[in-house]
Amino acid sequence: FARMFVQVCLYFYCKCLWRCLKFVVRKLTGRCELQRICYNTKPGAARTMKIEASLKASKSKRLQTSVSVHPDAIEKTIDDIMELKRINPDINPQLGISLQACLLQIVGYRNLIAEVEKLRREPYDSENPQHEEMLLKLWKCLKSNSPLKARISKQWCEIGFQGDDPKTDFRGMGLLGLYNLVYFAEWDTEIAQQVLSDSLQPKYREVTKKELSQFSKAEWEKKKFDKAIGYSFAIVGINITDLAYNLLVSGALKTHFYNVAPEAPTLTHFQQTFCYLMHEFHKFWIEEDPLDIMEFNRVREKFHKRILKQLQNPEMALCPHFAASESLTNM
Repeated sequence: FARMFVQVCLYFYCKCLWRCLKFVVRKLTGRCELQRICYNTKPGAARTMKIEASLKASKSKRLQTSVSVHPDAIEKTIDDIMELKRINPDINPQLGISLQACLLQIVGYRNLIAEVEKLRREPYDSENPQHEEMLLKLWKCLKSNSPLKARISKQWCEIGFQGDDPKTDFRGMGLLGLYNLVYFAEWDTEIAQQVLSDSLQPKYREVTKKELSQFSKAEWEKKKFDKAIGYSFAIVGINITDLAYNLLVSGALKTHFYNVAPEAPTLTHFQQTFCYLMHEFHKFWIEEDPLDIMEFNRVREKFHKRILKQLQNPEMALCPHFAASESLTNM
């Protein structure tokens, strides 16, 4: 109880001290915290995340709720913030532009989570012509020279599905898994086909002296054919979709999206990030040289931690060549 009491007292002391410090700094500089962030921090994740934290920590409900307004209400929200903070827009014209860019990213990220979640929750329906069309499109993009003989076919295993009807593999990620795979196959076709080809032509590990000491050579020759390091392309794609989804929902992808999307991040940004993750995971899988497919979860977790570590850098952009605009530097 005593420890809890001390922690509560310390929390309120720090909170009051922080507010007092902010008040003193404003009096000394003539600028509120939002102004100081916009004027002293370059555009991108560093600025937007500071603005987001400042608004959420504000004692004003109007400022706290500004991070969740409808996109159409952002301009009015900026006016309300300027009025509440007693900032003259005529003297600080650039501030409104900077705040608007930040709010578009913040609100856009929240809306993107909702859009992605909706796709994830929508199950694949084989009676839906649009769903079926997308599935067939995936096949055509990946296997353009090999016509699909039937909708229910063992051929689906050639692109990494588990059985003769892919719909059962979309249960975990719903339509989101299919959307991502189709985007990868359609817009990054060359890399997608190369990754698929590599996954179908696994290399076999050479026996090492240590491993040979544990098995006789005859036993290893028999065993090594079970140790191929290939994987099922489509199943891994759905799994990497799950990884990308978790990065998004946890907020880890804010760093990336706030650096590459000058305004609101969209589903296209998310799908481009998925393409990057698929390509990088494929290279990581080869580098890790796992003993067999049973090591997939270990390699995936290690890859996940690697991406999380990269995203801790506020200047990180996982795939900067996907940036939607070069105008970020002007905001």
